Amino acid sequence: MKHVFVTGAAGFIGSTLVDRLLADGVRVTGWDNLSTGQLRFLDGAIANPHFMLMRGDNLDLPALTAAMRGADFVLHLAANADIKDGWSHPKKDLEQNTLATFNVLEAMRANGVRRIAFSSTGSVYGEALVTPDRPTPETDSFPIQTSLYAASKTAGEGLISAYAEGGQLDEAYLFRFVSILGERYTHGHVYDFYKQLLAHPDHLRVLGDGRQRKSYLYVQDCIDAILHVTRAHTARDARHRTQVYNLGTPEFVEVNQSIGHICRELGLSPRLEHTGGDRGWIGDNPFIFLDTKKISATGWRPKLTIADAVVRTVRWLRENPWVYEARGAKA
Repeated sequence: MKHVFVTGAAGFIGSTLVDRLLADGVRVTGWDNLSTGQLRFLDGAIANPHFMLMRGDNLDLPALTAAMRGADFVLHLAANADIKDGWSHPKKDLEQNTLATFNVLEAMRANGVRRIAFSSTGSVYGEALVTPDRPTPETDSFPIQTSLYAASKTAGEGLISAYAEGGQLDEAYLFRFVSILGERYTHGHVYDFYKQLLAHPDHLRVLGDGRQRKSYLYVQDCIDAILHVTRAHTARDARHRTQVYNLGTPEFVEVNQSIGHICRELGLSPRLEHTGGDRGWIGDNPFIFLDTKKISATGWRPKLTIADAVVRTVRWLRENPWVYEARGAKA
């Protein structure tokens, strides 16, 4: 891994990964259309002579192919991650997640790049098997998709594994994330709840009954996991040259518990207004808890608990109020 091409380089996870790679002395080309990414996240990277930011869209295959020239590894993080409102713009998931992944693979093929890591999602499992508190392993089947986002990521996984099986890739890593928290976080429940509490600290509207159970992972722990297994080349000798890893913590919390962590950090006691039902929106899975024994067997362990990750996220949001204005301007 000498020259890495990172799609979604100005995003939450992408920019954090860029900084880690540069700190390790790796040359990085960042690719982003800046539709949701923030240039401000790359201030440090842009000052580094080993980094080049290329502004472009994954749907522009000629430009993508030209930008990728010289890379030896692709970290494909760019995606539409708007799960909740997917039915307001169903074409976006197809284009930005599935077709974009196809274009990334074709650009790799044109440039002779044969290693890729892909940010997938734990949502590909649909609704987990109905076994109380059972974490979902990588070997579980996908009985039915519950969101356009998950369906588009499932298709992306399928394309990547097919390219590997077809001899076009030497190593393919598919990372199924739980929701990621931490510094530079700009999308998700902590972001939404904090935004509400800024506007009205005395009450908080909660989608669903607040008893949805979810697992979360701190962003630096996520990046540790990605770099740990890709640098160990665990996919090189794997069947089909593809490794699938769940990434999460060995715990989960109810949404109401997460609200408790947020409110304690802010010193607030708002009245909760639950909208009712066991899920917040169409496609919301009421229980997401991934089995991480496979990645743990490689020696990786998360360093932060969910509670610690929530608190760090709230503190970052408090210290960076500009992010709400920036996100609003791009909405």
